[in-house]
Parts: sequence; structure tokens; C-alpha cells
Amino acid sequence: MRLGVVGMLPPDFREISDQHLAAIKALNLTGTAFHAPGEKLSAITAAECHKVRDTIAAAGMELPQFGIGFSECLFDPNPAVRDQVVGKIERGIEVARDLAAHTCLIRTGSRNPAGSYSPSRHNLTPEARALLVETLKRVAAKAESEGVTVVIETHLLTIMGSPEINRDVLQAVGSERMTVVMDYVNHFQNLDQVYNSTERLQHIFEIMNPISSVGHCKDIKLSPGLVLHIDEEIPGDGELDVATALKLWHDAHPDGYMLLEHLPNEKYPRAAANVHRILAEAGIPVH
Repeated sequence: MRLGVVGMLPPDFREISDQHLAAIKALNLTGTAFHAPGEKLSAITAAECHKVRDTIAAAGMELPQFGIGFSECLFDPNPAVRDQVVGKIERGIEVARDLAAHTCLIRTGSRNPAGSYSPSRHNLTPEARALLVETLKRVAAKAESEGVTVVIETHLLTIMGSPEINRDVLQAVGSERMTVVMDYVNHFQNLDQVYNSTERLQHIFEIMNPISSVGHCKDIKLSPGLVLHIDEEIPGDGELDVATALKLWHDAHPDGYMLLEHLPNEKYPRAAANVHRILAEAGIPVH
């Protein structure tokens, strides 16, 4: 398997330098990844993308994931909203193509105006699922025409809230260019699953490995409070059997990337060291 990071880069990916990439390589990571706001993609030129592509390649690195930022919901009942977000995603797919990114990351959004990962009962209706599939088919058509693989960020608070739903939605879309992120921490639903994580991980990977094209490597901690709080943690510092997660990923994707993410830059050295230690102890090769 391979390791990379989403982060340690300037906000505008056009400003990526050899120095930024050298800092990532110093952690024994070969992949870099970043996002860009969907509303700004129209101003980015192919030449600018090619310069970044060539800078990454010259450093002996790869771009496993390029993400598109947007606030709209893919299954908004207003067709004008859906048209608007599809336009942003289609432009993002073109940018991913010009960057030679392995994947182009999107999210589903939510009917809750508070944000993409805010729950809503309106996310869980058959009508919402049908609109989501309709929109994803439009996105898949663009992805197929550009030769780009799309990955959907799924989460238990979203419309794609379980491995089973992920599988069913992608079957309905019916495109090999439409996949999901193996973000396994997003599909732990209760205390029992966290404290018996090996069994839960085996279930998640059994269903999602065949439909995933990039992974996110994190851990989980349980935080105090009146209700259940499942929070992200540095891999190796939390409750999960991370070795099993990495082995299951490697067995299915020996050349696939697991990406560190959602940490301040000063914590990535520990995260990278932890993952390399876990891989070595488990006898899992990384290249």
C-alpha cells in the first residue's frame, strides 16, 4: 500500500512548492492531496494545473486525491440548485484531469442548512435517495468522458450513512467511475462497535473495499458528554484496531493510498510515525 496526507500545503494549490513537498516526503509519505473551492475552479487554467502536476511528479510523488469544496446538496429538491452544484463538480473533474489526480472527491451534502455533515430526517426519504442517484448519474457521465474516478465522502450522519447504503447507491448509479472513500471511522455507530472494532472493521471493509478507490487513515476516541461523542484521533492513539484496517486495505488495494487528514500540521509527524510503526509490526509493505 501507499501513504499520503491531505494537508501541509498552502490554501491555493497553485502555490505548492518543492519545499512543501519535501516536508511531506520527509515523513516517508509519497502522496499529497488537497481541496479547492468549487466556485473558484473556473479561474484555474490547464497550464496552472499542469505546472502543479509536473512539480509533484518531479518530486517523485503522486496526487491520490483532489477535492472539490461546495455547500450545495446533491439531492436538493430545487433543480436549479442541483444544476449549479453539478456544474461545479463537472469543472472540478476537468481540474482533476489536468492535475493527473487519481481521484476527484465530492460530498453528498445535506438537507440541513447547517452543513454537509449535519443530519436531517429529510436526508433519509426514498425521494432524497432517488434525487441523489439521478445527480450522481450526471456526475458519472462527466467522469467517464474525462477518464476521472470520482470518490464520495460518506458518513453516518449523511444520506450515505452505512456501508450497505453506499453499496446500494453505487449499484443504482452503475458506473465504475463512481466510487466511495474508504473512510472507515465514519461508519462506527455505537460504543459496542468502537470497543469491538476488529469485527466492525471487517464488516465495513467487506462491503466497501470493492467500491473504494482511496482511503483515509484515522482513529477514534470516545469523548465525555451526555450523549455519544465519537471523535477522530491520530491513528494509533485511539481505540481502533488500525492494524486490521491497514491489512484489509492492503490485501484489496496493494497499490492504493491511505491518506492522513484532519490534523494540524504539527501532528502529522506523529501520525505518520504511528502508521509506519503499525505497518512494520503487522508486516504490511508500504511503497
